Amino acid sequence: MKFGGTSVADPDAIDRLIGIVRRQKAKDAAAPIVVVSALAGVTDTLVAVVALAEEGEGDRAAADLRALLDRHIDVASRVTTGSRDAVLAHVKKEFDELTGLVHALAVLREVSPRSLDAVLAAGELASSRIVSAAMNDHQLPSAWVDARRVLVTDDEHGGASPDIARTEHCCRGRIAPVVASGQVPVLGGFIGATVSGVTTTLGRGGSDYSAAVFGASLDAAEIQIWTDVDGMLTADPRIVPRPHVVPRLSFAEASELAYFGAKVLHPSTILPAVAKNIPVRILNARRPENTGTLITADGAQSKDSSRQLTAIACKREVTVIDITSSRMLMAHGFLRRLFEVFERFKTPVDVVTTSEVSVSVTIDDTRRLDAIVDNLGNFAEVSCERDMAIICAVGENLRTDAGLFGRAVTALDRIPLRLVSQAASRRNITFVLRNSDVRHAMTRLHETFFR
Repeated sequence: MKFGGTSVADPDAIDRLIGIVRRQKAKDAAAPIVVVSALAGVTDTLVAVVALAEEGEGDRAAADLRALLDRHIDVASRVTTGSRDAVLAHVKKEFDELTGLVHALAVLREVSPRSLDAVLAAGELASSRIVSAAMNDHQLPSAWVDARRVLVTDDEHGGASPDIARTEHCCRGRIAPVVASGQVPVLGGFIGATVSGVTTTLGRGGSDYSAAVFGASLDAAEIQIWTDVDGMLTADPRIVPRPHVVPRLSFAEASELAYFGAKVLHPSTILPAVAKNIPVRILNARRPENTGTLITADGAQSKDSSRQLTAIACKREVTVIDITSSRMLMAHGFLRRLFEVFERFKTPVDVVTTSEVSVSVTIDDTRRLDAIVDNLGNFAEVSCERDMAIICAVGENLRTDAGLFGRAVTALDRIPLRLVSQAASRRNITFVLRNSDVRHAMTRLHETFFR
């Protein structure tokens, strides 16, 4: 059971969480495993603190940390009784160490990815201790487990990848005994450590991924993602008014939607579940009585012919890179050489299209864009177009109903489309267009297929 930041935002949210876990424990013979994010907004504040430290603004960074500590003390004090002194001592110790680290960073005016991970981990470490203590004081036996001693990763700080074999071994050694004792293990999501014990993070939204890795490692019956929406929606409600809940969908559909911007699910969440064929359920912590969205291997209802598409997702702030070389495009090894550049700079490509003399790709991580363009320029002409977006229409029925593609393109009549792509699986249609056209395009597609 993974609970996001809004599900641990304040004492009322934590009380709801405890009620949800208690009901789950009553239904199942085994205690559930609980993974929590940092309190809502904490990770963003920690990112801002690091930025202040990098600018040498040590006093302002320290003031922000004091405010964060006060918030955690207030929440912990209001949700605990007998465990209060112990959990407050742990939280204060965590923030004392954090303040010392941030002070050192402010003196150096330099923040390495390794240091950033050490700062950002504090949010999950504090929230998970508070939730575990609150459970114990509400007669729900719980044990806090340090996620850094369970989730083993590589040393790619800021976006570490789990070592599944080592993590599974640690899960069976540190989490399984807690479950066997009848206690509820509580861990922070998003954080892990290298084999040598150095703190890492999985990247923003990585708590979903943590929960899925833990669930797969222990052969859980189900992985539940508790959030602040009723499930996977047919579109982003911030863009399209009144989207619908998708009751069921397949792993493949969920992966496409998550990768192309569906915020309710981290793109990597599905991978461990697919490996073990474990259902994933998305639920609303504010309305736990709702059935949410169930994601399974076949999706069942996702193949219902009455539902033409499953959902639409969008990813903003995308950059299109055009690589043109009339001399080399058809030459042996050209594409290999081209994509080796993106591999060298560890930058994923989302969409690829080709024409007679050019290849166009999209990326959303532009941290290494200048270096990529410089390297591509050694053998091709390169141009970039920023402020673009990707809209992805997903549905299993795209594989069998050829008319759906035409209807989707027609729905976007008079909206300039930069790229259009349909994958070999024919499970999605991808449109690249200007950021400014996203709302209009999403609304048209939603009216066409989900009216």
